Amino acid sequence: MADQLATEIIATIKNRVESESGESVSTIGEITTATELTSLGVDSLGLADLLWDVEQAYDIKIDMNAADAWSNLKNVGDMVEAVRGLLAKGV
Repeated sequence: MADQLATEIIATIKNRVESESGESVSTIGEITTATELTSLGVDSLGLADLLWDVEQAYDIKIDMNAADAWSNLKNVGDMVEAVRGLLAKGV
């Protein structure tokens, strides 16, 4: 079961995927922390957009370039844990 942070980030991802693809996430299936970002149609540009959305939502700075993010953030849980770590540090 997802905690509050995971639930909020999943909602952010759903919104971004729906706005980018023009289709409902319900056609893709349920998004969980185990969901691979690529299975949602997220490419490197889409990941950059998602990171921007999360930075704005939590007033944090995710200090990684697109290549680092693409290699380190494979699924929704990876993104949640990255944000959790930054929030814990107060970044």
